[in-house]
Amino acid sequence: MRIDLTKYHIFSRISIYILAAVLICIGVYHLTKPDDLLVYVPYFLPGGIKWAYLVGTCFILVGISFITNYYVKIASYLLSFFLFFFVITVHVPNFFNAAMADMRTFALINILNNTAIGAFALHIAAGAHHQQLHFEQSD
Repeated sequence: MRIDLTKYHIFSRISIYILAAVLICIGVYHLTKPDDLLVYVPYFLPGGIKWAYLVGTCFILVGISFITNYYVKIASYLLSFFLFFFVITVHVPNFFNAAMADMRTFALINILNNTAIGAFALHIAAGAHHQQLHFEQSD
């Protein structure tokens, strides 16, 4: 399931490596400072602080996948699903329930940020067509 790197444009690879580094940093933050993130976990999701550990681990694994170029397609689809799930279940409710304008702005920035990264992950998945995960022939 390995892709020949010579077929990719150098700037595409660099942008994927940058995203991988960012994801790994965010993942490490989730694992080292889970208490800081607990306030963002919605009350209706069971597990509490376990979500911070799960998300951190997933971000690190996706970053490693992008760097090593293994399982990129499935990792990209899962990352985009995860990010869109966060937008719907965490950031949109935080936006509408924020008591202060600063918190509403912060939630909006998170909505836009996670949507953009999720869209980029879908783009990466579409470019990983040589990896053996095909939902459609045109995928």
